[in-house]
Amino acid sequence: MQPNPAIFAPILAAALLLFAVSCWRRFSLITLGQPEDRFHSLGKRIGDMLLYAFGQKRVVAKPFGLNHFVIFWAFMILLLANGEFLLRGVFPGLSLALLPAPLHHGLLYAFDLVSLLTLGSIALAVSRRLFFPPPYLETRYVKARSFEALLILISIALLMAAYFALHGAEIAMGLEPAAAYMPVSNFTAKLLQVSPFASSLVPIAWFSWWLHAAVLLLFMNYLPHSKHMHILTAIPNCFFQSLEKPNTQPREEFAKGNLYGAGAVTLLTWKDLFDSYSCTECGRCQNACPAGNTGKELNPRQVVHDIKVNLLANAPFLKRGEKPQLPLIGSQGEGSVSEESIWACTTCGACMEACPVMIEQMPKIISMRRHLVQMEAKFPEELLNLFENMEGRSNPWGIAPTERTKWSSTMEVKPFEKEKTEYLFYVGCAGSFDSRQKHVTVALATILDAAGVSWGILGKEEKCCGDSLRRLGNEFLFDKMARENVEIFREKGVSKVIVQCPHCFSTLKNDYRQYGLELEVIHHSELLDQLLKSGRLKLNRQVAELGRIVFHDSCYLGRHNDVYQAPREALRLATGAAPAEMERNRENAFCCGAGGGRMWMEEFSGTRINLSRVEEALASKPDTVCVSCPYCLTMFEDGLKDKQASRTRVRDIAEVVAEGLRG
Repeated sequence: MQPNPAIFAPILAAALLLFAVSCWRRFSLITLGQPEDRFHSLGKRIGDMLLYAFGQKRVVAKPFGLNHFVIFWAFMILLLANGEFLLRGVFPGLSLALLPAPLHHGLLYAFDLVSLLTLGSIALAVSRRLFFPPPYLETRYVKARSFEALLILISIALLMAAYFALHGAEIAMGLEPAAAYMPVSNFTAKLLQVSPFASSLVPIAWFSWWLHAAVLLLFMNYLPHSKHMHILTAIPNCFFQSLEKPNTQPREEFAKGNLYGAGAVTLLTWKDLFDSYSCTECGRCQNACPAGNTGKELNPRQVVHDIKVNLLANAPFLKRGEKPQLPLIGSQGEGSVSEESIWACTTCGACMEACPVMIEQMPKIISMRRHLVQMEAKFPEELLNLFENMEGRSNPWGIAPTERTKWSSTMEVKPFEKEKTEYLFYVGCAGSFDSRQKHVTVALATILDAAGVSWGILGKEEKCCGDSLRRLGNEFLFDKMARENVEIFREKGVSKVIVQCPHCFSTLKNDYRQYGLELEVIHHSELLDQLLKSGRLKLNRQVAELGRIVFHDSCYLGRHNDVYQAPREALRLATGAAPAEMERNRENAFCCGAGGGRMWMEEFSGTRINLSRVEEALASKPDTVCVSCPYCLTMFEDGLKDKQASRTRVRDIAEVVAEGLRG
């Protein structure tokens, strides 16, 4: 059954023109963002796009993702069927039947089965939203049972139903010569033949054809105006994804008249704006976020949504060259990101790891922090003391630099000597000043001596790496400290660095490359693993007295730098058994709550993040929680005290290995 081309052709042309205009209006707004190079390494980008967009790697990582996988590939396959459907409405002679019979019949068979699978998947999706929606599908402004979400699902179902009704009616009337290759449509035909509608097959076919056409064209034109615009943008967004881990931020150039950070939507990059169009609102970032999971205002999904709303609301003003009317940062509601949300982020990167379409939520938040700190001097009160201490004495506590070597009072420690010492042991602020972390520093120094490693320290010349400053948005002060450190490292001839803090590790390894400093930075977990496996470090005994050990992944060691196995291997070699795992581990590990400068800030809403993680650890009934980060060590010890779990202790992996050196 085909319509009169003279009737359908202008309808199709108008629909396609309207679709093109809508897309142009939306996509032209992307050019309002700041420039950013996302076109390099084309081969890698194409490969990642195939893996994450077409292969749906992250989508199928969750059980219900299989349902979306079916819908996605059904959409891709049925593009061909729907393309033929529209073209035949204008050019009746154009048909897939012109293809070789085996190929044509195979396509018809695939279209039938895929359409049936789509109906089943849509039924599951509707049932899930109506009867058992997971909490992370909800936000302040987006509801699981929203009209828009159900409208899209029902529209897809109508397309499938119209497809079967049309072809079923055609088969029942004997108009489809390839009916044998359309099992579901064949079954529909048999149902129609024995139904009360058996005498109305022609009207059914006509109605089904126009229903299919109307829903298809309306659906197409609704896409650019709905959250399902991700159907158009998700695949290219995977192509434009960051090829680097989220372990650094772009440098800023400090000059008179420059703007810093993103205080308006136009100060975000074009990729940030494209991200906002690509969000599927699946809620996976929300479900992974430690702040959102513990009752804080931050919801990374909502941040991306607010950016899109802000861009669209301000579009008329921006196109006229006027200032935006709806502020990007503020408490105005939908379309503005609250300051409380901005400061709640721990920069753990869990949102980025969870996003199936490679949206980069965390950098947007840091960019807004930069604006607040550097343009408006607005930040939580407790950070004032931190910033002053960092600027005055280059450590968070404001302790005199001469105190940096007090941890070594019980042992002989040599200063780093240019061209004589192999490794600089960059002790870090926590390792130098925190009373608990000093034990870890001593343990690691003992191990280095026992293994015969050539190492030395900077002593009072050592300065903070500036990690917290950069993640808190104080890029100006970070820049100053980074330049000073780079100068010291070059003057001393440092090329190899051992660190015990993942934040120092990530900053020296990744951030300092922006200053032209290429260092071989090794985290102590990697070094311990290497020393034990190579035989350079020989333990006197296996450490058995720590009982059942559960390991916690540091975000900045694991998710940001892909170091997962080394600490586990070091523990296995030291204790004779692999550590137990928490429910959320490795790339899915839950943050301790101290990253992104949150170490120096209080939590005034919801549950403390470290308590949530401690509860998860205690669920595995450990005797010892093992960590590889001074921040994690502090957060776990505080959390265990709050939970009155005095039977469970916390140890750094260096302390565990050092125990094995005792006779």
